[in-house]
Amino acid sequence: MDTRQLRTLIAIAEGGSFAHAAETVGLTPSAVSQQVFALEQEFGAALFDRATRPPRLNANGLQVVETAREFLRLEEAVKGAVQGHKVSGTLVIGSVRSSALNLLPEAIKRMHHLYPDLKVNLRVSLSANLISDVAMGRLDAAVVAEHMALPNALRWSPFLREPLHIIAPPGTKDMTGTDLLKTQPFIRFRSAVPLANLIDAEIARKGIVTHDIAEIDTIGAIVTCVENGLGISVVPHVALRGLAEKRLVIRAFGSPPVYRQIGLIERTVAPRARIIEDLHEALADLSGEHGLSRRASPD
Repeated sequence: MDTRQLRTLIAIAEGGSFAHAAETVGLTPSAVSQQVFALEQEFGAALFDRATRPPRLNANGLQVVETAREFLRLEEAVKGAVQGHKVSGTLVIGSVRSSALNLLPEAIKRMHHLYPDLKVNLRVSLSANLISDVAMGRLDAAVVAEHMALPNALRWSPFLREPLHIIAPPGTKDMTGTDLLKTQPFIRFRSAVPLANLIDAEIARKGIVTHDIAEIDTIGAIVTCVENGLGISVVPHVALRGLAEKRLVIRAFGSPPVYRQIGLIERTVAPRARIIEDLHEALADLSGEHGLSRRASPD
């Protein structure tokens, strides 16, 4: 089997057509068709449904594409080992649309410093999609919130355990966090993510009826609205990075304080485990006092 044929097949899957794949891999459409035919002959099965235009990958084809992605990553890892541990290729990572996403640009810069020949490809999506993509080998790792149940082939390691805060506009009258929630206009984080459920559950547990003035689905937008005096809200600690001079009124959320965790999900057997571990440590370090290293502390 020629790895060039596998790369062509992946290009078809990602581009949606033979013609697009031909441009990507630098071949003629006829050469792409010949490579696909050679693969089908080797596997003894059709990989495409040719009743559609353009032809679409069938179940066999989709399975081969997923295996090919993993095979090519392993090929890169083996080449790196043979070439004196030089790490190259592409690390494909995903992330949820979380305030923790703010940590990734600096973490990726650190990875470039550690591995100058390594490219990093970042994709942003929903937790369920990211977990599936890691399990299927489309992603090497992904940043997601804590999940109670994962397939046995995956593991999740937290790099951040942070408190949640009530934030209020500058100049807000001095009062407790509970009184803020009871009396001030409330901007609710409305999203199908664990953080939103965590906030709503704690408010319900305390029996507080908030005076909702808005529902917003991104933490960054919520912080901006609070800065401009629209109302109060609840946000994770990492969302306040770089806001020291804004003089927001900040109170603890919950008694005892409520925490949330963010971590990296990866396959339990991963060809790039050491690189993912270094990414984890970079994210933990950037998380400051709330960062969680997964390396044993020296005695």
